[in-house]
Amino acid sequence: MPNYRRSHVEGGCYFFTVVLANRNNSLLTYYINNLRQAFRDVMKVHPFKIDAAVVLPNHLHCILTLPVGDDNYSMRWRQIKSAFSRQLPSIEYRTNSRIKKGERGIWQRRFWEHVLCDERDYRQHVDYIHYNPVKHGYVKRVVDWEYSSFHRAVAQGISLSNWGGSDKEMDLEYGE
Repeated sequence: MPNYRRSHVEGGCYFFTVVLANRNNSLLTYYINNLRQAFRDVMKVHPFKIDAAVVLPNHLHCILTLPVGDDNYSMRWRQIKSAFSRQLPSIEYRTNSRIKKGERGIWQRRFWEHVLCDERDYRQHVDYIHYNPVKHGYVKRVVDWEYSSFHRAVAQGISLSNWGGSDKEMDLEYGE
């Protein structure tokens, strides 16, 4: 088995992409309440802060900040995926490898992470998260996607509700 190297920063702020095994599924939005519950259940036992998030039908992006002295995001993702999977009916296709390992076959085994290194990196990833439903063609405006922390950012005065129309509008808003 390959030895993947991941960056671990205690109390770090990380960007993640987590994807379903079958990209044609819409399980994440169809079972959104189950996904939310999985996050809540894991957060109770292993705290973390969700800085920004978007849930699309077959993948999600988020920025999580771990507590001081803690760098174990892999365990949290394992538990979130497991908690979500246990709530769903067992109807997915499973390879022999997944059967041997006792895996459901709902999620891709791996996830992508990136340690956010400064405020600009953080802001760019928040924007990427919020704009993702537009990028994938699910909506024309960021504000129209229901499963996004963008609405929280607007309520907190961090973002304008009309942000994310065209690339030109985004560039003007951030003065680039």
